[in-house]
Amino acid sequence: MAVPIKYNVRNVFVRWRATVATVLGVALVVAVYVLVQSMASGLERSSRNTGDPRNVMIVRKGSTAESSSQVTREQFRLLPYLPQVARNEEGRPLISADVLVLINLPRRDNRGEANVLLRGISHVGMELRPQVSLVSNRWFTPGKREVVVACRLADRFANFGVGDRFKTGGAELTVVGWMAGSNSAFDSEIWMDADEARSIFDRDNYSSVLARANSPADAQALIQRIESDKRLPLRADMEVKYYAGQTMTAVPIRILGNFLATAMSIGAIFAAMNTMYASVGARTREIGTLRVLGYRGFSILASFLIEGAFLALLGGVLGCALALPLHGYSTGTMSFESFSETVFQFRITPTLIGKGLAFSVVVGLVGSFLPALRASRLPMIAALKAV
Repeated sequence: MAVPIKYNVRNVFVRWRATVATVLGVALVVAVYVLVQSMASGLERSSRNTGDPRNVMIVRKGSTAESSSQVTREQFRLLPYLPQVARNEEGRPLISADVLVLINLPRRDNRGEANVLLRGISHVGMELRPQVSLVSNRWFTPGKREVVVACRLADRFANFGVGDRFKTGGAELTVVGWMAGSNSAFDSEIWMDADEARSIFDRDNYSSVLARANSPADAQALIQRIESDKRLPLRADMEVKYYAGQTMTAVPIRILGNFLATAMSIGAIFAAMNTMYASVGARTREIGTLRVLGYRGFSILASFLIEGAFLALLGGVLGCALALPLHGYSTGTMSFESFSETVFQFRITPTLIGKGLAFSVVVGLVGSFLPALRASRLPMIAALKAV
């Protein structure tokens, strides 16, 4: 015969003073766990939300990111004439070579400096990235040392207002517009003309090449053609797949989140254990009465486990509620792929909330197991005689 669940729920609220500390402790653990994991989810979403399924990304074989890749001009000249490359209405191949440069710039409010990714891009390259849109003023004009800055970067760095100027690579660049990358990796970039970027930063080669294929079948044929051509020591992959794999930054954040949650959960477990031991001590005669009424030791064990889990679940709900206001909050961190500032949003998903609640229940079950075991083993006569 099972102990009615309402008995355990009532005891949690009747002895509310003894349970507040436990609920708050579990809430803090869950809030930290959810927030850190939401950071990793935001970074992963930023990478996975980047690219066009029709495009093929081409980088140097062996490189781990565009910023560490080099594609020579001779290699690039061979690519536009491959039959798998699509052409626009004017008959021009839809292929573009980009230059990526890491520059160091000051943050707003004198909060130090950080690396920012500057992408030299052609007009065709802009056409190949339809998810990027202009949100303020105009696009850059080649040859005039003009740049367009992601609006999320503009919120974090000095001299990024429209009309502002900043110095880098021995040149003074003028910000002529802001762009938005639809929550993609392009929200962390500065764009300017590719050939102008090569000239200013003294780059002989390009960093990567982006090409649009005629069809999915042609995209796979283009990848195989590039991979097998001995003249082209290059690696090709679908752009969406390439960026989806650029999630190295999220890995240490997830590890840190799991470590913090584990370390903090030890304290929460002891808090739950202390609360449940106090509850068992205060309800010794109740436990004896339950045994007289026919409830077995296993039923009492399960009853106290349910009570501990419910207690921790309240903390889990509170912890998720504390974390929710940060959903969608935009911030930045250093990318381990490019070592530049990466802007992302906290993403608190229903799945992540479910994991936080499940985590809190596990903490409650572990913390209440020993007190519940003690309650189930109390001798009936001794329990009834307890004062």
